[in-house]
Amino acid sequence: MFTPFESEAMKRTLTLCLLLSCLLVTATKSAMAAEPAAPAAAEQVEPMTTPEREQRMEWWRDARFGMFVHWGLYSGLAGTWEGKPVGERGGMEWIQYRVRADTDTYAERALPLSKPTENFAEQWAKLAKQAGCKYLVFTTKHHDGFALHDSAVSDFDAGSKLDRDLVKEIVDACRAEGLRVGFYHSVIDWHHDQYEYEKSNQLPHPLKGKPYPNGERDHAKYQEYLHAQVKELTTNYGPVDILWWDYSATDFQGEEAWRAFELMDLVRNKQPQVIMNNRLFRIPEAGWTSMQMTGVAAQLNPKYGDFVTPEQHVPDRGLPGVDWETCMTMNTTWGYSRHDQAWKPNDQLVHTLIDIASKGGNFLLNIGPTGDGTVPPESIEGMQAIGKWMETNSESIYGTTASPCDAPAWGRITTKGDTLYLHVFDWPESGELTVPVEATAEECTLLADAATKFAVSSSDAGLTVKLTGEAVDPYATVLKLKLTEPIESK
Repeated sequence: MFTPFESEAMKRTLTLCLLLSCLLVTATKSAMAAEPAAPAAAEQVEPMTTPEREQRMEWWRDARFGMFVHWGLYSGLAGTWEGKPVGERGGMEWIQYRVRADTDTYAERALPLSKPTENFAEQWAKLAKQAGCKYLVFTTKHHDGFALHDSAVSDFDAGSKLDRDLVKEIVDACRAEGLRVGFYHSVIDWHHDQYEYEKSNQLPHPLKGKPYPNGERDHAKYQEYLHAQVKELTTNYGPVDILWWDYSATDFQGEEAWRAFELMDLVRNKQPQVIMNNRLFRIPEAGWTSMQMTGVAAQLNPKYGDFVTPEQHVPDRGLPGVDWETCMTMNTTWGYSRHDQAWKPNDQLVHTLIDIASKGGNFLLNIGPTGDGTVPPESIEGMQAIGKWMETNSESIYGTTASPCDAPAWGRITTKGDTLYLHVFDWPESGELTVPVEATAEECTLLADAATKFAVSSSDAGLTVKLTGEAVDPYATVLKLKLTEPIESK
């Protein structure tokens, strides 16, 4: 209980507090009335595409097919170290990592085996053209750090060690054949003495787990070197159509690892028309769900790149809504190995190209030349087989979009306006093809011979094509089904 004195004092205090409170509320309301509240900040939404980007991407989307080339010091080693096979399967472009060699030992063994012929680049470009490829992407520098151009910021490059600018030779050969040119460039570097490989637990390095041989490192200096070499590549060789970065980890990527946005700005300032992949980053917004190469997603904010890069597999249903490109080897290694004989059969290569196009993607198929630049005969055979098929059927690949329906049991479908291209892998014994779409057909012809026509009828299941004769192609016979109006891709 309060005493009478305490009660009276408390009453006076409460009265004063109440008066002050009223004055404060009145003043606040007056201020609010005199000065309107600032509007809420609008949510900043990144545009998912722009007219400028659509224009840049047009040729790439139409191309559908490119040739990848992994070639460097590792190629001369051919999957062999100290006279023994390092393995019969898997990437031999990583041979330095597999044998855990330091960069000096690796260079001592590999450099004498790198003896490019005079016309190696012309052979590559002619093979790509013959196969029906519209672009060629090659390794300007792989993880081992050896650059194929004549670099002013390094002595571990073709200019210094081989007295040749191999990038220039390849670019010139590609342009002579009318091919678009792409530069693969590794942001990982096993040679540079300031690359701090211990910053990542996931990115590979031959000396992983060991102290830096040269003591403390400064990764910022490596970033400066990385940017300087990219500046050389995007300044000295004319138009560059694709910059194919490789690669980042979930624990080391983007700004922290490569000063990625600055690097991309550098490239775009030098090459405004360039298209870049998503491998400077390893985050969901850049189309990645994990460190696995199968961990790709149908999402990509263009600030992180122009296309998503599934490796060694084709997504089951494609990646609807984003640009994507499957890169794949012809055996199991990217870099040449004389021990890897697991070559994909020709029909599988043709079917893979068709499958990817039917899902709205591009196919980047790799060759791994030998140390002197010679393309293995198996790779030549495979590329020529695709080329022979494309001579007749390229119309069903170039400029097409994804199928409007799920893949049928008999093959695959691509779309171009009011036309469906039916790629028949297995000529049905029943003599009928069911195309599960709601549409009206105008006519159906054999792509290889427009004079050969097939009857088409409608049913609840879709359109039914009545076949006559036999398959005309051992890999995929293509029918051209013209509709009365365009149909949307799935």
